Amino acid sequence: MAKYIFVTGGVTSSLGKGIIAASLAKLLQARGFRVTIQKFDPYINVDPGTLNPYEHGECFVTEDGAETDLDLGHYERFLNTPTSQANNVTTGRIYQTVINKEREGAYLGKTVQVVPHITDEIKRRILLLGKDGKHDIVITELGGTVGDIESLPYIEAVRQLQWELDEQDCLVVHLTLIPYLRAAKELKTKPTQHSVKMMSENGVHPDVIVCRTEEPMYNDLKKKIALFCNVTPDAVIEATDMSTIYEVPLEMLREKLDVICMKKLGIPVEKEPDMTKWRTFLDKLKYPKSKVTIGLIGKYVELQDAYKSILESFIHAGAMNECKVVVQNIHSEFLTHDNVAEKLRNLDGLLVAPGFGHRGIEGKIVAIQYARENNLPFFGICLGMQMAVVEFARNVIGWTDAHSTEMNPETPHAVIGLMEEQKKITVKGGTMRLGAYSCDLIPGSKAAAIYDSTQISERHRHRYEFNGQYLADFEKAGMVPSGRNPESGLVEMVELPDHPFFVGCQFHPELKSTVEAPAPLFVHFIASAKQYAEDKTNKAKIAEEKIAHQ
Repeated sequence: MAKYIFVTGGVTSSLGKGIIAASLAKLLQARGFRVTIQKFDPYINVDPGTLNPYEHGECFVTEDGAETDLDLGHYERFLNTPTSQANNVTTGRIYQTVINKEREGAYLGKTVQVVPHITDEIKRRILLLGKDGKHDIVITELGGTVGDIESLPYIEAVRQLQWELDEQDCLVVHLTLIPYLRAAKELKTKPTQHSVKMMSENGVHPDVIVCRTEEPMYNDLKKKIALFCNVTPDAVIEATDMSTIYEVPLEMLREKLDVICMKKLGIPVEKEPDMTKWRTFLDKLKYPKSKVTIGLIGKYVELQDAYKSILESFIHAGAMNECKVVVQNIHSEFLTHDNVAEKLRNLDGLLVAPGFGHRGIEGKIVAIQYARENNLPFFGICLGMQMAVVEFARNVIGWTDAHSTEMNPETPHAVIGLMEEQKKITVKGGTMRLGAYSCDLIPGSKAAAIYDSTQISERHRHRYEFNGQYLADFEKAGMVPSGRNPESGLVEMVELPDHPFFVGCQFHPELKSTVEAPAPLFVHFIASAKQYAEDKTNKAKIAEEKIAHQ
């Protein structure tokens, strides 16, 4: 039977429950255990797919097409194993299931209540991944903060499971904050005590307490927390702020978080975790040999979580190239023909990010034109690819009125249009083209060289597509449709052969990038940006030498 670990949070949100859960999972995986992580979110949305990125950050898409919380991205990046629909559950989905059962008469006329019906459904979902025989340990992250009214059913479900499961099959890790008061030069434990007290009042007692802190904790402070929170002193774990989230697993290894959890679960501690690949990655990340500046052109740049997977993919690709990637956020809404050269001239590469809606679109098109005309490495993802197609149609083919029907339904040259199967859809939630789809790459193309294959699979999240009726015009003008879906013929990738790196993809390669398997498109994009930076430096040196000899 699988062992269950619950990760809860107290005092404040955004402490990093997902990173702690992923770090613990990584350490257990490195010890040879089959581990998976799931996220339970207390909001009433059925999934994050309809949420504005400003509200909740990016929407992460799994292989099976589930629109999920961005923490699932962390789980995949750390564990290098795909998640699924079962790994993310919201209050909305729980209630939807219970209400549907009630409508079907499944409760035999009983009054449907939070306890036991909602809590029973939560428990069923929690135990689901542990019953398939594929996992030794299931880690469940409970979203929200202990004390929030919407978190109560989840806390109650955990209380019931602590009572129902064997003592050594269930463990609660509570993440909390130890604030540092600079005026008093003291770390304060009272918020943690109150958080644990509040959780205990609801019947759930933490076995391990992980303390987020800006300053190192001393032993007496750990003993104090242990005394007042009813845990053993070795179960108080220090989690200081790290320069990168990828250092957290090694920090938790030093603090023996995995060891204390294994002991409490009755698992023998027989060998050290094999973190060789992880340490190699960190060495490359922390000690780069070069640097590139990449412009991220988007419309949600004020919130970094809106492009979380893209930013993490830059880190993975940068380490692979032993190169520090400096990301310069550029709001597309403020880009024009008049200022584009000034804003982009210091870049070594340009990525135009995904998005929806017309706001900032013309700025993206202007930026793409600059990259194409100045041989600046360009990478367009989803909407970024679509706008590269629009820009090419306008400025190379000569259709100045070309556009996507998403922005201009009346455009005479609809080079990007709504997918056929999307035209009758009126309900928005969960109805896009979602999940993994196959893509055939043209032999000899840049895309095939990047992937070192002519057959790939990548994840999608879109409604609009390249309009196939204009394909011959684009090929004649020099744009190559280097990747296509074998079933539908949908153009998945475009490229310009005569450009150092000008690639657009309809899919989202960032969603599959992990520490151990960086996304090939990002790796080659950064390599191209690195070459561009070196060439720029060499040209500057030659120019300086000429001036010196004159």
